[in-house]
Amino acid sequence: MKKTILFLATVAFCAACNNDPDPAIEKANFVRIYDNNQFDASYRPLDVVQTADGGYLILGERDISEDNAPYYAGAFILKVDEWGQVVSELEVTSDQVNPLAPLLKVGDKIYFFNMDPLTTQAQLSEVSPNGSLVSTTLVNGVFYPAAAAVDGNGFVVLGYDNATRESVISLVSTSGVASAQKGFSVGAGDAAEEPIIEHYNRTGKVFPFQVGKTASGRYFFNGFYDYTFSLVFTDLAADGPLGRVNGNQDKGGFSQLMPLEGNRYAAATFSFGRNFLMPSVTLNESATDQVSNLEDAGGLSLLELTPNAIVKIYSVTINGTPVTLYASNTVSKQISLYAYDRTAGTLMGTHYLGFSNPFEVGAVTPTADGGLAICGTTYVAGRFPRAVLFKMSADKVNEAF
Repeated sequence: MKKTILFLATVAFCAACNNDPDPAIEKANFVRIYDNNQFDASYRPLDVVQTADGGYLILGERDISEDNAPYYAGAFILKVDEWGQVVSELEVTSDQVNPLAPLLKVGDKIYFFNMDPLTTQAQLSEVSPNGSLVSTTLVNGVFYPAAAAVDGNGFVVLGYDNATRESVISLVSTSGVASAQKGFSVGAGDAAEEPIIEHYNRTGKVFPFQVGKTASGRYFFNGFYDYTFSLVFTDLAADGPLGRVNGNQDKGGFSQLMPLEGNRYAAATFSFGRNFLMPSVTLNESATDQVSNLEDAGGLSLLELTPNAIVKIYSVTINGTPVTLYASNTVSKQISLYAYDRTAGTLMGTHYLGFSNPFEVGAVTPTADGGLAICGTTYVAGRFPRAVLFKMSADKVNEAF
């Protein structure tokens, strides 16, 4: 297999660029674009976490079509220091494909799920804080992994079983042992399965699959059930869903969901290209007929977002205020951040990231200094997908919102 150095150059745009730059300011505020001299290479960051040394670990997708695996995305891991300078880079081999965000922390260890391209089984990989791959374990009984989240001292994983044609939730330990599995039929016929397989093969729409736990302790998944991209609540024991919010086949559904407290959630939805943000919405975990049309669910419709936009939602604190932070992409090719007061549900402010080249969001993480780090994709010369990392200090975040 061909081995290359991922990031050969770093282009830096620092908030403190002057004749005598202050290292402390450069560490607090910067933008780094990680370029590459391979014109056919493609890198798309999926998640970023800050490590104990103050640096950052970035997980992303890469094009592996040269490795005779054209139907899946490969993985890369980039470690940078607290100034955003490259420490190490790793192109994960093509026997680990379709890496899942987010990076998952259990104790002092960091993991991510991916897929064996030959068997379509899930794999659990541990990553060291310096960006090296510690181990990879095959997870028996979990196929086509689509989403994962931390659940106590283990994980909850959403996958797809193409033999039974079911969306499957599994509880998985840090040793890669799956238990307490529950399947939900996506429906009979090839038409029900087609958008799912196209998602994995990257030949069609990439869906915002999600899995997690509610404030009440039940599980939920955002995925296909009964011919529709739906939000499903389950206790992993009862037959069928305990609750469900219908999408509109593969044309509408939830883009992202974040439990708040009780039955209140921060959410985003998409419907036939339109996008809606709902910083506070009440969902009944035990009702199966809550919404027949997602556009009737309310929320703020933002025409500035790209059709069926990627939307990420985070819980952060800004200037002492608990905040629900939305991150998405605009039609003007910028990354957009929307901050909502978590208690009142009111918009505190909007901030845009990006200049010159097109930019797309990957993920956002709070930093130890009270600021934010935002990873994403930029297109150098408007053509070449490359990793970018924004660092905003607490002062800059406070000014923005």
